[in-house]
Amino acid sequence: MFHSLCSLLHPQKLHFKQVRSLFSLFLNKHQFSTTSLQQPPLSPSIDNDVDLSSINPSGIAKSVFLRCSHLWEKKGETSSANPSLKHFLFKLSAISPETTRKFWRVSELKPEDVLEILLGFEFECQKFEIEAQKVKSLWGVFNWAIHQVRDFKHLPRSYEVMATMLVRVGLFREFEFLLSTMDSKGIPLDSNEIFSNLIEGYVGAGEPNSAISIYDRMRGQGLVPSLSSYCVILDFLVGKKETQLAFRVYVNMVEMGLGLSGAGTAIFENVIKLLCRDGKVQEAINLVRKIHTHGMEPSNIVLDAIASGYCEKKDYDDLLKFFVETECVPDVVVGNKVIFSLCRDFGMERANLFLQELEKAGFGPDEKTFGILIGWSCREGKLKNAFVHLSEILSRSLKPDVCSYNTLISGVFKEGMWKHAREIVYEMHDRGITPNLSTFRVLLAGYCEARQFDEVKVVVGEMAERGLIRLTSLEDPLSKAFMLLGLDPLTVKVIRDNDVGFSKTEFFDNLGNGLYLETDLIEYEKTMMKVLEDSLIPDFNPLILEDCDQGNFRSALVKVEEMVLWGQELSLNAFSILVKALCASSYSIGTIVSLLEKMPKLTGQLDQETLNLLVQALSEKGFTHNARIIFDGMIQRHSKIKMETHTALITGLLRKRNLTGLLNCWEVARLDKWSPKLKDCKALWGFLCQKGLPKEVLELFESMLVAFPHTRLHTCHDVLEKLCSTGFTSTAHALVEELQKQGFVLDHIAYSHLIKGFCKEKMISKAFIVLDFMLAKNLVPCLDTTILSIHQLCLASKFEKAVALKEIALRKHSSNSISVHCALMKGFCKLGMVGEAVDILQNMILRGLLPGNETCNVLIQGYCQTNTLREVKELLSIMIRNNLKVSISSYRNLVCLMCMMGRVSSALSVKELLLKERNPPHLIIYNILIFYLFRTRNSLFVDALLDELQQKGLQVDGVTYDFLVYGYSQCQEVSRSLHYLTTMMSMEHKPSNRSMRIIISCLCGDGELGKAMELSQEMESRGWIHGSIIQNAIVEGLLAQGKLQEAMRFLDGMVQKGLIPNSINYDNLIKLFCWYGRVDKAFDLFNLMLKKANIPSSSSYDYLIQDSCTCDKLDQALDLLTEMLDRNMKPSIKAWSVLIHNACQDGRITEAERLLNVMVQIGDMPTREMYCSVINRFYYESNLSKASDLLQTMQQNGYEPDFETHWSLISNLSNSDDKNSSNGSRSFLSKLLSESGFGRKKDCKAKLQ
Repeated sequence: MFHSLCSLLHPQKLHFKQVRSLFSLFLNKHQFSTTSLQQPPLSPSIDNDVDLSSINPSGIAKSVFLRCSHLWEKKGETSSANPSLKHFLFKLSAISPETTRKFWRVSELKPEDVLEILLGFEFECQKFEIEAQKVKSLWGVFNWAIHQVRDFKHLPRSYEVMATMLVRVGLFREFEFLLSTMDSKGIPLDSNEIFSNLIEGYVGAGEPNSAISIYDRMRGQGLVPSLSSYCVILDFLVGKKETQLAFRVYVNMVEMGLGLSGAGTAIFENVIKLLCRDGKVQEAINLVRKIHTHGMEPSNIVLDAIASGYCEKKDYDDLLKFFVETECVPDVVVGNKVIFSLCRDFGMERANLFLQELEKAGFGPDEKTFGILIGWSCREGKLKNAFVHLSEILSRSLKPDVCSYNTLISGVFKEGMWKHAREIVYEMHDRGITPNLSTFRVLLAGYCEARQFDEVKVVVGEMAERGLIRLTSLEDPLSKAFMLLGLDPLTVKVIRDNDVGFSKTEFFDNLGNGLYLETDLIEYEKTMMKVLEDSLIPDFNPLILEDCDQGNFRSALVKVEEMVLWGQELSLNAFSILVKALCASSYSIGTIVSLLEKMPKLTGQLDQETLNLLVQALSEKGFTHNARIIFDGMIQRHSKIKMETHTALITGLLRKRNLTGLLNCWEVARLDKWSPKLKDCKALWGFLCQKGLPKEVLELFESMLVAFPHTRLHTCHDVLEKLCSTGFTSTAHALVEELQKQGFVLDHIAYSHLIKGFCKEKMISKAFIVLDFMLAKNLVPCLDTTILSIHQLCLASKFEKAVALKEIALRKHSSNSISVHCALMKGFCKLGMVGEAVDILQNMILRGLLPGNETCNVLIQGYCQTNTLREVKELLSIMIRNNLKVSISSYRNLVCLMCMMGRVSSALSVKELLLKERNPPHLIIYNILIFYLFRTRNSLFVDALLDELQQKGLQVDGVTYDFLVYGYSQCQEVSRSLHYLTTMMSMEHKPSNRSMRIIISCLCGDGELGKAMELSQEMESRGWIHGSIIQNAIVEGLLAQGKLQEAMRFLDGMVQKGLIPNSINYDNLIKLFCWYGRVDKAFDLFNLMLKKANIPSSSSYDYLIQDSCTCDKLDQALDLLTEMLDRNMKPSIKAWSVLIHNACQDGRITEAERLLNVMVQIGDMPTREMYCSVINRFYYESNLSKASDLLQTMQQNGYEPDFETHWSLISNLSNSDDKNSSNGSRSFLSKLLSESGFGRKKDCKAKLQ
């Protein structure tokens, strides 16, 4: 295989010679040349960059899939087309052995047998993976039974139980096949639970159409889905905006009396919102009325949706009628929305009348409700009405909003009543309402429009005092006012009219001076009126846009909330800009989600650019569920989805480990010709490999090759790395071969991944094949792969090839030559070939490579393994002279060797040596020494070490305590061991399982059962697992004291509290409980072992077989025998004897004869007593022919029957002999006598047992 390796070296055999003293070698190292030995140059390789962009990669994934699909079958799944019944029973026996045991001997299942098996496992719920495997095996039994005999018919109950379990674990295709079989056979399935769970399962698996189909089937059969299944399917339909179908399903749910409270409330709200958003307000009203008759009150969300629908239709009379009829009073938010819409559509008077009627129905308006009426009154020029509404606010002890006062000030100015504006400001002050910037802008605009510039100057001064503006002493207040109102101060001038006749005078100041404005009066008036008009009805949209422009998102969101309270809706433009701004900012993504949920209608109207940004932002922040909803909506609207959006969503689902969602979105992305970036692709490949989906990995790989032709080599590296690191190296190998067929030329990195993968999967021979191929192509593995390959070659005793690989690697990895040399040295040292490792060291020195820490530590460990202390000390002294550090691994080997050879003082010296290093791991150094001191029974030194630790102020850790507990117990100092254990636990250190095992075993062995039980109870209180040794020790101790019931309660407690490890052995306890006559408990322990995937020993089977026979349960014993034989275990001769004896005693002679035959078949020889028992039973049943045949078989096996058996048989055969003699043939009796030894010399070698 590796001929290419050795051909690259000198042809002579490798020769490992003995080297001189290491000490002299190191001291004379300066005498050697520092130049390396000359090596022949490597041939040109393909290690350089290769242009692979011109090769067509199409079809690669399909080819590899066809070659490797058989490798992707899940472990444990049979590849046989027709697995046997025992194949399925074996799998099921690990879950419920007591259920399967009675069917081991069955060759043909009856319908009731299948039902019994199914019922036995129906409620045995395990982890999902185990549960799924269990149901698959039961499905195998179910189908096997159908095909075992023609015209087999399952019981209807079996179909139902099987269907329940298939749905429970999501085996939907199997369920569909079962359902079609039932339909074809006319077997009804009318289980609400099964179909309801199926609906939920289909929706969860992304198969909504199947869910709808099952729903229709249920309704057709008159079945009622569960509330949870209704909720699941309605959630899906609402999310997909399937209005009509959602409405129909919800009506059905209500008619069934479901969803009228609790969980159904949210569904009701969502359906109503969907109907109203789709313009189906009447259907929504009818639904609310229907629900109302069932005593369910519509929530504010429902009323809001209906009110919005009516407002869009401008049908306010019907809305009022609805409120009155249902006696459902909206909250103030909904009411204000209606009032604002009415004002906008039909004016203030109509809105006021509506409000009066609504108040009669119980509605409670707030200050903003009247504020809306104030605004629209002023807008319609009805100032008197505005003040009436203000009085309403005051009379109800409400506090007017500043916006309402701004409106009134504006209305006063519009009516030319500027003198009263200041009075309103005074009232605001009296009521504790602080004017805002809008208030002052209205005042400025009103006074400017009225040409009251002295008042304007006063207002500007007030603004400066309040800190709303900055006004310097050099600035003109009027110019500042014009600037605040949006005018250019240079184009607006107030000029005194100096003409004698005041021909230009427009107004007078307080001193009587005639003044006029020099500006574009039309533009001036328009600007002033616009400020006044805008303040009548507060418009939040421009304010929100301004906040977004300035990045003040908190203020913008506050204004959005304020806007809703005023009954207004955000404009689509403002909403879109706000959403985009929030997505681009670092603002909480939860705020965005909340905003979207509150405004679903606007969300649905967003342009595709904004939607793409939304999906990206939500996905990146982990809100993949919300992102999926928007993404699905984009697909329905046929919006263009950007590549970045696909990447963000798939990456987000990848982070959430949502495989189903990822595959669904990936399918959509593939239709859009999407390809991820290489860095994103690596994570995706890794996830798909972990989930066991190499087919998808290959498909993505092929698309990446097409999308990024100039990075194909890197793409190959990445996919090979992921496949090889997750157990799909054989698939990676097939991919490499396919790439080669297509003309791809791969480099050393690609093949290095294969070698590492095969080594990881323990397929070393395949790794060697790849390595040989590489070297034949003049490719040298990567450094880590080279080191791994050398290690594996040494383990396989391929030393020549390991050395050859080292020489080749040195030419490629010259800068890391020490690591390569060390790898080979480690390989030799691991196998005890230290001399060869020394030769490598000599070779390194000859090459001018100075040994370092790694090299010397490798040699120390090698010498320690061969127990050559002299060389160890010599090498250690060299390391000290050269300031080289001893590694922890070397220290461990040194201490072990020195303690084992009685050189404790040397071990202590090495400890001091390591402690002198910079930042030494103190506790690790002490722990290792303590461990080996105990191991070599040198516990007297431990106390000194503990004192030393205390003096240095070092706190011992859990490892130290474990070593102390275990060590002192090994030295028979149980009291000290127990002391350190209790101290350890009091300090909240968890002892190792070994510590607990040894101390409890010692206590039980010393008769200290009470202390052992106290420790066990402490373990129980902490939820610590009790291993086999602990349980066995305690139970054996209890049984030894005659406490049988207490022992059983102890074991029951272990089961109930889940304190049993996966690896458990009860073999000895099974024997003891059988001895104490508690076979039932022995069986419990026996079955528990099987459930934990631990096969009991043959002796446990023997004891249970014998005790079952003793209890006259022969069938149970035979079941155990069959199970035992199927597990390739042989019963003892005693077990066989008891079985055969009981079978004969029970008159089951055919079974007894079969047992004899089975014994012979498996290579066991029946005893003389077994033969005699069966012969005597045949004789008792007058079956003389059988008795004679068996007697002959017995004699052929070297046994002689006793005289009584023999003579009785001869006597009873005499009559038969007379009848046979008349035929002229040799009589049966004569033949028997002859073959029994009476007609020939007796065989002296016959067995007498």
